[in-house]
Amino acid sequence: MGTNVQSFAVANLRRRPEVVETGGFVVGIDPSSTSPYINYATPVSGARPTSGDVAALIGTFRERGLKPRLEFAPDAAPTVEAALRDAGFTTEQVHEYLVCTPATLAMPPAATLALVETPSTDQDYLSIDEALAEAFDNEFPPSPEGAARLRRTEENGGAVRFVRAPGGACAGAAMCSAPAMSTSELAGVGTRPAFRGQGIAAAVTATLTTTMFDRGAESVWLEYSGAGSRRVYERVGYRPEGTRLYMSLEG
Repeated sequence: MGTNVQSFAVANLRRRPEVVETGGFVVGIDPSSTSPYINYATPVSGARPTSGDVAALIGTFRERGLKPRLEFAPDAAPTVEAALRDAGFTTEQVHEYLVCTPATLAMPPAATLALVETPSTDQDYLSIDEALAEAFDNEFPPSPEGAARLRRTEENGGAVRFVRAPGGACAGAAMCSAPAMSTSELAGVGTRPAFRGQGIAAAVTATLTTTMFDRGAESVWLEYSGAGSRRVYERVGYRPEGTRLYMSLEG
């Protein structure tokens, strides 16, 4: 599954507004943001980069004023990590990823699933962006650009789902990228603190997972941020499959 996840990462970055391919790496760039969490690179499966390849990769970021950064499954390109370290890259994080298939999917109670909605208005997308910002301690502050990226996800074959709070705002939400290489990534699962413990995360996760299966994905994968969220995903049917490595170059 590691190579499948890595092949998805390559295909997904190739959907960005600007794409640069150099020395076995794919760099995905969104000109509306300078965030290193949006603008980053990944190697193609089996890549064996030279020092010159890595130097060219760094130059691609530097000439755009961006921080050189990569996300990848190391088992799909085993020599990449050492080549990056030789150039001064260091590890930001190592994340375990979980995978769900139709055979492992377990649906939450129907009453909770019935609360899940598809956004349709600009205000819906703005509310979702605000809720996710609050859920993740404003690590990514809400913005019109963030709401626009959510809308593009829904319009370009992915999916965004949310549960509405009393009063009409968003209580919690998540999104899925459009399927590629028979899989899809579920990300940004977040619930506002005031609404946690009500099954919202499980409901949007299960709904999005089912949506991607209906669109032809054979699996859906995600990364989790802590033991509590992992338990939520495991109850829905997600199982550990491998790790992804995040590396960046400072200075």
